[in-house]
Amino acid sequence: ADIPVIPDLEEVQEEDLAMQVAVPPSVQVNRVLTYHDLDKDLMKFAAFQTLDGEVDLKLLTKVLAPEHELREDDVSWDWDHLFTEVSSELVTEWDLGQSERED
Repeated sequence: ADIPVIPDLEEVQEEDLAMQVAVPPSVQVNRVLTYHDLDKDLMKFAAFQTLDGEVDLKLLTKVLAPEHELREDDVSWDWDHLFTEVSSELVTEWDLGQSERED
């Protein structure tokens, strides 16, 4: 008795969809931790010293480089200069390989 009916296109066009606005999704924004905070947490919590409860990461955490040693200044690259530099190094290596083969 209650058979679903597909509406006709004319019925759908009669609905005023222009005034309907979709509800925006709600996103919870959490504070992003700094490297310093992550370093402190890594050394403080024992949970970070094992992986899946089986792999011991204590040795790895002891030899990790601190952030200040990893930071590098931003250097802009010039394509022509970089291409010339790499090409020169490749030619130099190729010449060394040729001279070693001749010897």
